[in-house]
Amino acid sequence: MRLTLLVILIACLASCNSSKHVTNNKMVFADNCVVAHRGAWKQNNFPQNSVAALKHAISLKCTGSEFDVRMTADDSLIINHDPKYHELDIEKSSYQELIQYKLPNGEVLPTLRQYILSGMENNKQTRLVCEIKPSEISTERGRLIAEKAVKLVKELKADELTVYISFDYEILKKIHEIDPKASTQYLAGNKSPVELKSDGISGADYYLSVYKDHPEWIEQARINNITLNAWTVNDVELIDHFLDNKFDFITTNEPELVFERIQNHKRQAEGK
Repeated sequence: MRLTLLVILIACLASCNSSKHVTNNKMVFADNCVVAHRGAWKQNNFPQNSVAALKHAISLKCTGSEFDVRMTADDSLIINHDPKYHELDIEKSSYQELIQYKLPNGEVLPTLRQYILSGMENNKQTRLVCEIKPSEISTERGRLIAEKAVKLVKELKADELTVYISFDYEILKKIHEIDPKASTQYLAGNKSPVELKSDGISGADYYLSVYKDHPEWIEQARINNITLNAWTVNDVELIDHFLDNKFDFITTNEPELVFERIQNHKRQAEGK
């Protein structure tokens, strides 16, 4: 009897220690608004959307690093912005055909799996901002890409740090259907925050001029708990404008400059 109680006690202690370990390793996102657009590539001349650019965004402690996802003819999810890679149409080419060409820094064209795994290494603060590009073949194929991406994210247990963004509203609605808790942001700029909320989309990630055309959407977003993101914000005046308006996220090719402006705003607030 005593032995049984001792075994139970040891098991309970192990369980408590295990829970504590999980809590201590929980993702705590960086307390800044900086989202590196296609990774932090510019200052060090890394290829856009490369693992090197992602790693640098993580080392800078950006709150997010954005990247682009497309699907090959053989259904491989890969990281590339344009619909073509070295003049090969991605949706009509196999992954093996594409990887005969390396990125300028010698990296192999990364798959989404490889990219997520790299983004999870030594990362306790940076979101993976996953832009799913619309399919040029069909809307149905776009939804299939969304399904495959969400399935992979869940398989890799990367749900907590992944944000899905897209110009294709149907892609985001499909993601919300699969995982109602997923963080999603719409890019096209033609939906009000009220419309986003009604469809379960959690953020407005709009081109910077959209907010000039619809200034009322800023307050409307806050009332409806819709996050605010602006792209692609690269000069001081515009960076300061979105900092002054307390945007949740600023997507930029100049993450180091945005960090500088954040520090400048803090000094001004402190009267220094």
